Amino acid sequence: MIKSFLLFLLFTFLVAVALLSAITTIRLTIHGRQENMPKLMGVSLETAERVAGGLGLELKVEDKIYSTQFPANTIAQQMPPPGTPLKMGQHVHVLVSLGPPQATVPNLVGDSARAARIKAFQRGLTVGEITVLPWPGDPDQVVAQDPPPATTEVRTPTVNLLLSGGEEPPAYLCPRFIGQPIAQVRRTVERNGFKVAQVTSVPASGGSQGTVLSQSPAAGSKIGSDAIFSFQVVQ
Repeated sequence: MIKSFLLFLLFTFLVAVALLSAITTIRLTIHGRQENMPKLMGVSLETAERVAGGLGLELKVEDKIYSTQFPANTIAQQMPPPGTPLKMGQHVHVLVSLGPPQATVPNLVGDSARAARIKAFQRGLTVGEITVLPWPGDPDQVVAQDPPPATTEVRTPTVNLLLSGGEEPPAYLCPRFIGQPIAQVRRTVERNGFKVAQVTSVPASGGSQGTVLSQSPAAGSKIGSDAIFSFQVVQ
């Protein structure tokens, strides 16, 4: 009995030692795979990709920017910064320099979206984000731009545009028709230029026959000139 107990203790000790050894090995492996982020700024994109690949890192070009500090096709910014501990397979995000700005932003306000793209392209620029908002004037016309016209100190070769979507259609506050006779409601709706699509009769214990029980659109909601009404009335 004592011999069996001693053997059990020995087995437990050996298992504990093996487990501790495994944990230590895993920690050493994890720390052994860590690298300190090198300085990539000022290095050519091709060299930076080779350096990152040699360290088991993946280089991701997020954008290209103009820079008076770094020559064209070199890394202008990086994240994480140099010296940061990294792990195998981690991404390194960079911005690539286009060199000093060589373009003056043209005035695109008043142009159509198509004309603005052509004019930007002729200046070595591209059109970035386009936002369309209700605006007085012709639809598809540029009403604002970023950067503004004549800007020379541009950060990226991209011009963002705000386009007119035309004047916003009028909106009305939907009245409450519940409890009113459907014949009267129909005359009111159609007299104001709206349409009645469906009138459904439903059994109801309260209310006079033919009075409105429910309506769509709901009372108090905003409706346009193309609103179509549906009603449920007392059978």
